[in-house]
Amino acid sequence: MGRDVPALVFTREDRRRYRIKMQECLDALAQMLRDARFESERPQVGLEIELNLVDDRAEPTMRNSDVLEAIADPAWSTELGRFNLETNIPPRRLTAGGPDAWESEIRAALNHADRRARTVGAHLIMIGILPTLRQEDAGHAALSENPRYRLLNDQVFAARGEDLHIEVDGVDRLRTYADTITPEAACTSTQFHLQVSPEEFAGYWNAAQAVAGVQVALAANSPFLFGKELWHETRVPLFEQATDTRPEEIKVQGVRPRVWFGERWINSVFDLFEENLRYFPA
Repeated sequence: MGRDVPALVFTREDRRRYRIKMQECLDALAQMLRDARFESERPQVGLEIELNLVDDRAEPTMRNSDVLEAIADPAWSTELGRFNLETNIPPRRLTAGGPDAWESEIRAALNHADRRARTVGAHLIMIGILPTLRQEDAGHAALSENPRYRLLNDQVFAARGEDLHIEVDGVDRLRTYADTITPEAACTSTQFHLQVSPEEFAGYWNAAQAVAGVQVALAANSPFLFGKELWHETRVPLFEQATDTRPEEIKVQGVRPRVWFGERWINSVFDLFEENLRYFPA
């Protein structure tokens, strides 16, 4: 999501060449794995933090371009919604005493960004889903300005052929339709990146899948969406549904969704890349 796209319209020939290129990349990855051509002796960790922007009333404000200009730091970038921002903390070695120093660095970066955001009338909020977000805040006008987001939106709806249906049962019931993928922007998170060797990757991945339920239970932080009290962790069904390229008939056939938990343990990191190429169209 972090790169600009050179074109907004794609022909059948573009898709054919893209499919060939993806297969070539997959073949190259397989060769690199066989040749052990990955750095793993000095593993690093990284962190990606997504945030919401609010005004003085804690309501979403569509000013990510203004805030980015005020922060003036290449570590910060836009996200899908104009009420979102993202920062990438530089990778570093995880050594003794490292987490404390890393925390200080992160706090300093966030505090600086918030001070700069206040100069244009905005504040940074870290929460799974902003409780004050209304459905009218998540329309076409809320898509970030970069053309890649509009392209992503158009491609999802070209595949679906109809509006998104969002349905979540919790304390309240949410039933709504969306003609844009912007509701996905309601889901923000902190994403921890751990560099591991190819030989260890499958074990780490499988362990992460095994503890995912416990992790969600401990970190649940999104009970409200569009004025409704839903799941303790509403990001799960919202993200699944707001990115779903399948119309109802395709769902009934058992076709995999674009975002899903998975169906088996893996034996290699290669399995994940191969799965993407095998199951999902260009």
